[in-house]
Amino acid sequence: MTGFETLARQSALYPKESPQAVKTSQHSLLIGLPKEVSLQENRIALTPEAVMILVRNGHNVIVEQGAGEKAKFTDQEYSEAGAQIAYSPQEVYEANLILKIEPLVDAEFEYIKSGSTVISTLNLPTHDRKYFEKINEKNLSAIAYEYIEDRAGNMPIIRSMSEIAGSTVMLIAGEYLSNADNGRGIVLGGITGVPPTKVVFLGAGTVTEYALRTALGMGADVKVFDKHLYKLQRLKYAIGQHIYTSIIDTDTMAEAIERADVVVGAMRAEDGLSPIVVTEEMVSRMKPDSVIVDISIDQGGNFETSRMTDHKNPVFRHMGVIHYCVPNIAARVAYTASMALSNIFLPFLLETGTAGGIEQMMYANRWFMKGVYAHKGSLTNLYIARKFNMRFKDLQLLLAARF
Repeated sequence: MTGFETLARQSALYPKESPQAVKTSQHSLLIGLPKEVSLQENRIALTPEAVMILVRNGHNVIVEQGAGEKAKFTDQEYSEAGAQIAYSPQEVYEANLILKIEPLVDAEFEYIKSGSTVISTLNLPTHDRKYFEKINEKNLSAIAYEYIEDRAGNMPIIRSMSEIAGSTVMLIAGEYLSNADNGRGIVLGGITGVPPTKVVFLGAGTVTEYALRTALGMGADVKVFDKHLYKLQRLKYAIGQHIYTSIIDTDTMAEAIERADVVVGAMRAEDGLSPIVVTEEMVSRMKPDSVIVDISIDQGGNFETSRMTDHKNPVFRHMGVIHYCVPNIAARVAYTASMALSNIFLPFLLETGTAGGIEQMMYANRWFMKGVYAHKGSLTNLYIARKFNMRFKDLQLLLAARF
């Protein structure tokens, strides 16, 4: 050691670094954000900014290396926000609260700890009985995006992702109507002297509301069909102008679909599966190279001819009609979708920490219970239990017994 170094140490000239103090709590959450392994899934449920707030409130977050890259969030951003970067999925699944986008796959069942909680989409039509048996065997608590409600009885994640899908769907339709993708070679909308594009919407929910604004702004000729009159009335009020609306009637709807250039299926499930309202015969009478976009494909779809596709191979032709049946449209705009998801999950996780954990959150908030379809090795969703002929246990009774 030189004389200068000795002097510096004696006079305390060396900087002394210490980590910034954060809150600590006996109810701290250990949250794992794994990298998605499902094909073409680009989203992540928490942004670095959300992670920073969670860490400042005494929670711990483990992020798998590269988990946010497809949504344009780097490992460095997560590290600087206070997250621990894991270099293998095994490390991430040491967390007892797993927050991801797609449902667990076989390899992830091997990693996840018994008794953990997983929050993800469910995509019920893609599963069989074995999936739920694995959930029970692992003694997991499972919460589905599709079923989570807020205090007002709304479904915030479905609403948010539907807004994104609705804002994106007309761009998709326009892309496949063009010659670039061997479409009809027409512009979506209308220009002077040329009849406008005819667009039919099935369902009068959030997806249709946002897609309809785009279609009207582009000058398209639109028609909206739904089973419920009150939804059509609400849609007209939200849009603020007169639009063609009709209760679903086989003859009227079939005629509109036959003349349409684009048909968007956006009727959500009421009993677990979306209603099929367009038959194969109706599709056979559509114009060659017209476009079907089935937004509800993740819950079975609205068209008899639909089958699930992905972002790598998003379309197929059946009877000369282009079908776009990708279940996770929001993954096309992963940065925006991840921001939207993070805005929903951050307050929820902070409240969960304050309540004392997931089980306390369930017990204190009856509205939150609706998102839970499995709890500690038991199915708690009656529809799923009946569908797969499995045992059902009432969540309220389970929680009452625990507390």
